[in-house]
Amino acid sequence: MFRRPQLAAELARRLLHPGVLDEALRSGLFFSGLRRTGKTTFLRTDLVPELEARGAVVIYVDLWSDTKVSPAVLVYAAVRRTLAELATPASPLLARLGRLRGLDLGGMGFRFGFQLEQLGQDGGATLAQAFSELVDQAGADVVLIIDEVQQAISTDDGHQMLLALKAARDAINPRPATPGHFLFLGTGSHRALVGELTARRNQAFTGATSLPYPVLDLAYVQHVLQRLRDSGAGPLPSEAIAWSAFQTLGHQPEEFLRALAQLETSSSTSSGLEPDQLLPVIAATLRGAAADLELQKVEQIGGLAAVIFQRVALSDGPAKGLFSAEAAMAYGEAIGREVRVEEIQPVVNELMAANVLMRVGHGLYGVTDPFVQEIWRERQG
Repeated sequence: MFRRPQLAAELARRLLHPGVLDEALRSGLFFSGLRRTGKTTFLRTDLVPELEARGAVVIYVDLWSDTKVSPAVLVYAAVRRTLAELATPASPLLARLGRLRGLDLGGMGFRFGFQLEQLGQDGGATLAQAFSELVDQAGADVVLIIDEVQQAISTDDGHQMLLALKAARDAINPRPATPGHFLFLGTGSHRALVGELTARRNQAFTGATSLPYPVLDLAYVQHVLQRLRDSGAGPLPSEAIAWSAFQTLGHQPEEFLRALAQLETSSSTSSGLEPDQLLPVIAATLRGAAADLELQKVEQIGGLAAVIFQRVALSDGPAKGLFSAEAAMAYGEAIGREVRVEEIQPVVNELMAANVLMRVGHGLYGVTDPFVQEIWRERQG
């Protein structure tokens, strides 16, 4: 596994111990980058351990772990699990916090002034209350990481949840003698939507910092090639060609490894082409194949799904008017039969259930994976 300890250490330092120019990160930090570029791997294997080693309590939530469940439900469940672990004597998390603080917390457990199962429910504790008590009892920073954060604006509950997180930030961080801060980090694969979370006035974290995710670079390609040399694999492409192929594949490590595996298979069958000739062809083919898997979902739902997807994919921003009479007429002309307005919503629901389309606002829809949209548009000429 390729680790990125320096990036994790730098990001953890900026979050937990910000300098003058990094203090704005306490208002929220959002990273955007295409799917399958290593964001989740970096968060889980590098950043979370680094933050924890520096004394923070980290709560990680992946909103794509179950796209059929409301984002708010996933977040509240993750917060409850962490609070329950801290309230359990001898839990690993409690013991780790005790060691970092030089205290024996193993036999104690935190005691919260509310029922954990009522968190977020009517009449129950708010996220602001929960995180305030957590910061005070832990005497440490609390970092909430939400992966694929753009999913939160796909439902009204998710939007309200983000507002509740903003309220928690505003209740904790400005306190003069706070023993820790509440820090929010969101990552997403839809650059435009993640950008809107910090740019649009009606969003909870407007004004927060939004940055492109630092994708894997040449060092990763060099690491892979060196491991292949050490294992005796060959023949191998040159570094320059391998780097170019990695870029063609959108800096996606899984696709890059798949391309190199195909290169080895092709070389063993005596294709007659040198690795530097063959790898660019393989990379170009795989780039399209990755999108084909998602586009096949559209085809399986049916012809109406295909023309609805087309309308969304051709839009330069969030698509609107999917359910209008004008849209129904256009769909009908495209598939050669009459389309009733009431037919459209169930098909859109299927596309969202398949994680092909996502709702980005009231009556507004977008393609879930911008990489798929990019490939589709290229094929349209």
